[in-house]
Amino acid sequence: MTALSPTQRDMSFFIGGNDIGVLLLHGLTGTPVEMRYVGRGLAKAGYTVYGAQLAGHCGNESDLAATGWKDWVSSANHAFDFLRQRVRKLFIGGLSMGAIVSLHLASRRPGEVDGLLLYGPTLKYDGWTIPWYSFLLKLLISTPIGKRYVFMEKHPYGIKDDRLRARVVKNMLSGNSADAGLAGLPSFCLKEMWRLSDVVEADLPKVVAPSLILHARNDDVASLKNPLKILAGIAGPAELVLLNDSYHMITVDRERELVVERSIDHIQRVCGTHPAPSSVPLPRQQLA
Repeated sequence: MTALSPTQRDMSFFIGGNDIGVLLLHGLTGTPVEMRYVGRGLAKAGYTVYGAQLAGHCGNESDLAATGWKDWVSSANHAFDFLRQRVRKLFIGGLSMGAIVSLHLASRRPGEVDGLLLYGPTLKYDGWTIPWYSFLLKLLISTPIGKRYVFMEKHPYGIKDDRLRARVVKNMLSGNSADAGLAGLPSFCLKEMWRLSDVVEADLPKVVAPSLILHARNDDVASLKNPLKILAGIAGPAELVLLNDSYHMITVDRERELVVERSIDHIQRVCGTHPAPSSVPLPRQQLA
């Protein structure tokens, strides 16, 4: 991991298991804590799990604004190398931007990634909470005011479960970014996210690893256009599962147990330790 600033905390986690590893990557402004429930579920199934912390995260806005998409990808690559040395097969799972970073690694390291777990993949912020005039951001963000602007999180904060949302928002607004993530997204980082998305979209045909895409049908941050674009663009076998009782943060929301179950099933089928549900494994699209 890269060196941390005095305002950052190391929230990464490692759980030893068998020779099948899963690297878990959090979202932009997020924290490895949002991957912990899934990580524990995968570890309980016997897998070796590493919840990595991306560069610039788990600190303040200045820490994040000092990094860019290449730094986020670089830290993910370091985490990948760390885990690759310890396991025989390696899967990458990511939430939101973490899913996009996962795709980037899979496109650049096709022979080393055995499978993908893409949770709420976000190429573009276009969910139902995103203002209709958001298309103007690319113009406004380059102005003197726009360069200093911070986009604040808003209700429902990606979480449908009221009790969990209240706890997360309390931590977030109190400045506890290591546990709950930042309450705001610096405009510079949004521009970096756009650059990462452009690179990944162009490289989707290079992704050959078997992929499981889990996405909330009513995602408040990223519409269904995101997983559908990925499903249509990647070259490898893929399965899309839509969740009906969650918002964007599916790894912590109401259907988190289903997320774990589907993830384990995907790993087992790819590794040949569990029969596929049909004669044709990993169909291009399955709606649940």
